[in-house]
Amino acid sequence: MTEDRNLPPPRRGAVQRWRAGLAALAGRDGRIRAALDEVGAPPMALRGAGFAALLRAIAAQQVSAASARAIWGRLEEAAGGRVTPAAVLALGPEGLRAAGLSRPKAGYALSIAGELASRRVSLRRIQRMPDEEAIAALSALKGVGRWTAEVWLLFAAGRPDIWPAGDLALCAALQKTLGLDARPTPAEAARLTEIWSPHRSAAAILHWHIYRTAPS
Repeated sequence: MTEDRNLPPPRRGAVQRWRAGLAALAGRDGRIRAALDEVGAPPMALRGAGFAALLRAIAAQQVSAASARAIWGRLEEAAGGRVTPAAVLALGPEGLRAAGLSRPKAGYALSIAGELASRRVSLRRIQRMPDEEAIAALSALKGVGRWTAEVWLLFAAGRPDIWPAGDLALCAALQKTLGLDARPTPAEAARLTEIWSPHRSAAAILHWHIYRTAPS
C-alpha cells in the first residue's frame, strides 16, 4: 500500500525527518550552514501528544521559557503526574490558578478539557488534518491562536513544515541568520522563510536554538 500524499506524515519518525530536513537546508543554504557551524546542531525531541501538549503551549503564551517550565511542573504535580482533561476538570479554576495559570488561561484549560471530555472535539482527528485545516480547527478552541496551534502541530504532531511566524524569538534569530538591519515582522518572517519549505520545522527548531544560545 502506498502512502497517501494528501495526509500529514505520522508523528513517528518526526525527529528523523527534522534532522534530514536540517541537513538538506544546510546543503543548499550557506546561511543555515553558517548558523550550524556557530551554534551546533539543536536538540530535537517531540513533546507528548494530545491535550497535555496543547495545554503546555497555552501555559507558555506570553511568559518566559523559565516561567513556563515552572508553571508546567506545578501543574503536573497538581494533576498527579498526568495532565489529562479529567485531571484538569477535577482541579477546577482554583487548582489551576494555584499551579500558576492566569485566570484567563485557567478558563481556556477548563473549556478545552470540557470539549475533549465530551468528545465534541478530537485531537486525534485534528492530527490527521492537513496543516492549515488543523490550524483552523485548533484555533476554533477557546484560548488557542495561530501560534499555539502551530507549536502544537510542530512539537506534538511532529509536522515537518511549520514556521510559527508570530514567535518573536524566531523573528529575532532570523534577523541574525539573514543579516537583516531590523527584526522582521511576523508577516515578513513568514515570507522570508518560504524558501526553506518543506523543512521549516527544522529551521524553526534551529532558530529557537540560535535565540537560546545568543549572548545575553
